[in-house]
Amino acid sequence: MKKMLVILLVMGLVFCLASMSILAEQADYTGKIGISLPTATHGYLGRVNWWVQKAVKDWEEKCPALEFLVLTADNVTKQAADIEDLMIKEIDSLIVFPFDASLTSIIEVAYKKGIYTVVISRGTTKPVYNVYISNDDEGYTREGTEWIAKELDYKGKMVIIEGIPCPINTTRIDTIKATAAKYPGLEILDSQPGDWNQQKSLTVMENYLQKYPQIDAVYTADDDMMKGALQAYKESGRSDIKIFLGGGASQEMLKRIIDGDKLVRANVTFPPDVMATAISLGVLGYNKQAFEGFYQKALPIRIILAAELITAENVDSYYNPDEMKEIK
Repeated sequence: MKKMLVILLVMGLVFCLASMSILAEQADYTGKIGISLPTATHGYLGRVNWWVQKAVKDWEEKCPALEFLVLTADNVTKQAADIEDLMIKEIDSLIVFPFDASLTSIIEVAYKKGIYTVVISRGTTKPVYNVYISNDDEGYTREGTEWIAKELDYKGKMVIIEGIPCPINTTRIDTIKATAAKYPGLEILDSQPGDWNQQKSLTVMENYLQKYPQIDAVYTADDDMMKGALQAYKESGRSDIKIFLGGGASQEMLKRIIDGDKLVRANVTFPPDVMATAISLGVLGYNKQAFEGFYQKALPIRIILAAELITAENVDSYYNPDEMKEIK
């Protein structure tokens, strides 16, 4: 009996030491992490900000030695100044969700200073980063266009509302046009910028409705712009449009799919939790850590997230209404 008790005590001690080792390893993560992103002026960026708060909270609980500085900007000039300010505060890692690629020069300054740099989504004009993480923008709009074509039985008239002119917008629009061109019966009537803005997209859609007597599908590749387009269509009193397809999988649009909305029947993922992943990459990269089970000694320089089509068949797997709740 005593022998068994000793064995159990030893096993318990080993388990405690192992647990302490894991915790110590986590607590060993250090660094001042600077985070720069646009102000949450619309739904998608609101969700991005939610994930920033979650990631910071999770990391602070695991590794109290980490310090996070989060700055948001409502224009490119302010964001450039924010990045300069973060460098003055001697950050070790920089996480940037840029307004657009015009921020390349200031990001390059940080990168050349040896700051571990992670760039998200809208990109830079050259590889001035340790890691670039984004969505599969070709797959994102290819999946959407193929779904629209199939739903229209490969014939119909479609309008596009674009985002802000930038590399990813160019990739998306070029992919939509190239995919639609495979189907002679599918005609793109027009493509105008909505700047990822609901109000501007409403105005663009009003113009489309005045200009084109028949529209079968509206593709915005962004849920905020789709909200504006839907509002304009509802106020017009017309009933010819069969499909509105956005993107980004906002909870509001996923709920429409769940509820059986006849106009909004699908979406494509562009997960806002990419921001939380980018923050983790900044922590791991600065601390010279790679992924568990990843045999290379450094993180990959480019990470492209899968674009997944969401329909009534799988929408429950993506619906997460908590995403929009504020962390107090």
